[in-house]
Amino acid sequence: MEIQKQTLYVVATPLGNLEDLSQRATQVLHQADFVACEDTRSSRKLLDKIGSQAPTIPYHEHNEKQTAAHLADKIEAGASAAMISDAGTPNISDPGFRLVRECRRRGINVVPVPGPCALVTALCASGLPTNAFFYAGFLPPKSAARKKFLEAHKDFTHSIVLYESCHRIVAFAEEMCEVLGNERTVCIARELTKLHETFLTGSAAEVCVRLKAGSQKGEFVVIIAPNDYTL
Repeated sequence: MEIQKQTLYVVATPLGNLEDLSQRATQVLHQADFVACEDTRSSRKLLDKIGSQAPTIPYHEHNEKQTAAHLADKIEAGASAAMISDAGTPNISDPGFRLVRECRRRGINVVPVPGPCALVTALCASGLPTNAFFYAGFLPPKSAARKKFLEAHKDFTHSIVLYESCHRIVAFAEEMCEVLGNERTVCIARELTKLHETFLTGSAAEVCVRLKAGSQKGEFVVIIAPNDYTL
């Protein structure tokens, strides 16, 4: 496979287990003229692991407004570029949207290289309904705003998937019990594909107790089942 010039490749990278990096993603990261990444230090570890010498350019939430046009200029001038996040699929609650939008506006070719995505990984192994779901990303940091969201979606007819910080996961679990009720079926997944991968599935009250008894370190995906669903 030989990648194309004047093209942005949106490349999914492993959530934790490096064996999940696809052969196609590896080839793109080897051949790209540069790699736009969230954290050049963590991305360099991945690139070194696969033997890629591609230079890295920081592209993260603090500079993407200013950097998107600059990177698009380089691609438009003839470069091939790969965009990655620290883990998973770029643009999904991670930087990437502005660069993709800028490339689309200019008619620059954008090619997805699919792979790991935390929300899909958690959902498929949760035991909660997967026929339709609503992805809500990260909820607001303030408790009142999170409770307002839960109240507004209390009777939502599909599974709700969201990400939560390790600093707020216990508070959010308690809020689910308060607003949705102790018997609401939920799943909290932690450290997906990593050594301490954990799935807590059951009633909101049961999951909250188990969450508090275990580690709250790592990355969390929360899935809330429809009101009428039970395991």
